Amino acid sequence: MFGKSAFGVTFSVLILASGLTAAYALSLTAVKKSTLFCRGTLSANFQTTDLEKSVFVRINRYRISLGLPKLTLDERISKQARIHSQNMASGKVPFSHKGFLRRVNAIAIPYSSAAENVALNKGYVDPAAEAVNSWLKSQEHLPNIKGNYNLTGIGVAVNDKGEVYLTQIFLHQK
Repeated sequence: MFGKSAFGVTFSVLILASGLTAAYALSLTAVKKSTLFCRGTLSANFQTTDLEKSVFVRINRYRISLGLPKLTLDERISKQARIHSQNMASGKVPFSHKGFLRRVNAIAIPYSSAAENVALNKGYVDPAAEAVNSWLKSQEHLPNIKGNYNLTGIGVAVNDKGEVYLTQIFLHQK
């Protein structure tokens, strides 16, 4: 276990499913709610690993366009992001950031700050593109994408209802 006495944690949730609005953006000092719901056309079959790669490439492309350094994909972080997405997809945990600090601490990387974006969508041919585009338009999610982080991990899971759960964890390694 690494010491993490002074650190910041931020997370945001994005739901892309129905045209309603209601999300979460949480930090250790404040709770701010604002979620985006959308619905698209029928989804095609896709591989979750392809969606994870797509999120990673899109986020780094955006960061580079702003002159920010690329994030490095870390499999230890992705593992925790995948577990969270799988747990949400199976209904084991609610669609939320519940257990975020446990996930980050399980990664066993010393960090000074951490953040998480979560999305849920159904009905999009390219759920990764839809999630990233919506995160980029969200004042709660965008700060995590633009933040002072150097590592990331992405996990995607799909349930039998066709709902796609995406989790991206950001860390600034000490």
